[in-house]
Amino acid sequence: MATLKVNGELYKQLVIHGAANLRANYKVIDALNVFPVPDGDTGTNMRMTIEAGATAIKDVNEESVYEMSKKVSRGMLMGARGNSGVILSQFFRGIYKGFKDIKEASVKEFAKAFQSGVTQAYHAVLKPVEGTILTVAREASEKAFKTIKKNDSLEKYFEIFLKEANASLERTPDLLPQLKEAGVVDSGGAGFINVIEGMQKYLLGEEIKEVEVVTEATTVNRGSFNAHSKLEFGYCTEFILQLQYAKVDIAKFDIKVISNYLETIGNSIVALQDEDIVKVHVHTMTPGKVFEFCQQYGEFITLKIENMQIQHNEGEVLQNTDPAQCDCPECVEMRRSEERKKFAVVAVASGDGLVNIFKEMGVDYVVSGGQSMNPSAEDFVKGFDLLNAENIIVFPNNSNIVLTAQQAAKYYDQANIIVVPSKTLAQGYSALTMLDLSSGDADQIVEEIKEVIANVTTGLITYSIRDTEFEDVSIKQGDYIGICNGKIVTANVSRLDSIKKLLEFSDIAEKEIITIITGKDATVEEIAAVKAYIAEAYPHVEVDEITGEQDVYSYIFSIE
Repeated sequence: MATLKVNGELYKQLVIHGAANLRANYKVIDALNVFPVPDGDTGTNMRMTIEAGATAIKDVNEESVYEMSKKVSRGMLMGARGNSGVILSQFFRGIYKGFKDIKEASVKEFAKAFQSGVTQAYHAVLKPVEGTILTVAREASEKAFKTIKKNDSLEKYFEIFLKEANASLERTPDLLPQLKEAGVVDSGGAGFINVIEGMQKYLLGEEIKEVEVVTEATTVNRGSFNAHSKLEFGYCTEFILQLQYAKVDIAKFDIKVISNYLETIGNSIVALQDEDIVKVHVHTMTPGKVFEFCQQYGEFITLKIENMQIQHNEGEVLQNTDPAQCDCPECVEMRRSEERKKFAVVAVASGDGLVNIFKEMGVDYVVSGGQSMNPSAEDFVKGFDLLNAENIIVFPNNSNIVLTAQQAAKYYDQANIIVVPSKTLAQGYSALTMLDLSSGDADQIVEEIKEVIANVTTGLITYSIRDTEFEDVSIKQGDYIGICNGKIVTANVSRLDSIKKLLEFSDIAEKEIITIITGKDATVEEIAAVKAYIAEAYPHVEVDEITGEQDVYSYIFSIE
C-alpha cells in the first residue's frame, strides 16, 4: 500500500530505523578514512548523533510530524559529535523547521522539508566543502524534489532520492582529490545514505532492530556498602523533567527556580532548560527532596540515582573527599565557582597525563575526547553551565571537534563562549602555556592565542591500518606514519626512523622549542633515543617532554 502522508508516528519510525541501519553499518563507515590511520570515527559520530535523536522519541506518542521532528532535532542537537555528526544534526534541524505548522505532511511537503534540511546544514558550516555529506544530501534532495509528482508515494520519493544519493556519493572522489588518492568515497555521505536506506527499509517492510538505548547493566559489589557503612558522599542524581502546563506557565518558567533550590541541598549542579524540557544533575544527600521539589513543575521522563559512596569505595569515581570535585563520567571533573568569574577556560584532551597537565595549567574544565572519541555538544554545555563565568574560552584541540564546540556555543546563552581555532593538541598545549588573561580584554586575548597557534608546527606519529599510496608516500599496513601539519610525509617499519624523517621535513631548524607529548605505547628507551637524536641533530632546540598517555598517536610534537 502506497504511503501518501507522513504523520508524527511514521516520522518517528523512519528516524528510529534510519538510526538502526546506521548502527548496523557504522564500522564500515569508520573504515572509509582518508588517512590510513586508526582514527576513523565518522560512522561512530554519526551513529551516536542520530541515536540521540532516536532515543529522545523512543517512548513519545505524537501525531504531529512537526512536534515529533522538533523532539528529534532537540535530541540530535545535544548529542551531536564530530563534524559529520553536527552536519547531520543540522540537517534534521532543518527538516524540523521545514515541517513548521504541519501536522501531517504530503510527500511533496516531506521533500520540501528535506531541502530545508540541506539549507540548514550548509549554513552550519563556515566554509562548505563539496564532495562531502553536504553534496550528497543536496544533490539527492534537489533531484527528488524536482522529480516527485503530486500524487507519488513516499516509497517513490525514497527510490529517487537514494538513486541520486548513491550516484552523488560515487562522484565525491572527483570533487575531493584526497578521496581519489585514498581510493575511498566520502564517509559522511556514505553514513547519510545508510540513514536514508534505513528509512526506506522500514517503508518496504524490511524489519531492522530498533536502536537500543544505552543502559549498561551494572553489578554492585555489596561489600563496598553494607549495614555498617556510613554515607559520606551522597547520591549522584540525574533526571529529565517534562514541564507541564497544568502545573506551571512554561513560557515564564525560569530554570533558576530549580538551580537556586538545588544549591541549598547539593552541589556539582547542572540545570539546563530547552523550551519545555529540563535536564538536571546534582550531588545530594537527599534525592527524594529534589524529586519532590521538581515534580511541582512537571513529570519525569528519566531518573537515575547512584550511591557515590559505593563508587568511592570501589575506587571508580572520587579522587578526593570533596563531592564538588567528582570525576564521574557524568561530571568529568566539573567545578562550579561561588562567584562569577571574568574568564574560564575549557579544553579538550585525551590521555590521563594530558588531562592532569591541562588542569595544572589552569584549565577550569577538561572535556574528555580526541581522535576516535569525539565529545558531544552536551559534554561542552555541561562544562559551560558549571563554570559560572562571563567569558568561557574553548580549546577544541582537534579539527573534528571545532564544529561541535561551535554548536554548543550557539546553544548556550548564559555566558560569552569563545571557541579558539586550536585544531591539534600541540596547538592547544602551546597556546595554554602562553595564555594570559590579565588584560581582561577578550579580543586581545583571542588574538594572542591565534598568534601562538599560527607559530606551532604539529608532528604526529601513528601506524597504518592498510596498504596505500598517499601524497607520494608508499605505505604498508603496520608502517609507522609521520604526519606534519596534516600532511603524511613519511612511513617506515621503524618508528624512530619515522620520527627522524618527520622532524627533517618539519621546520624545526627554524624553531626554538620542541615539546614531546608521549603516548601510551612510547617506551622509556625510545623516548631517550628521540631526545638524543634531537640534541645531536638540532642542538639549538630546547626539548621538553610530557607524559600524555594518549591513544592512537605514539608521539605528538609541538614545535615552536
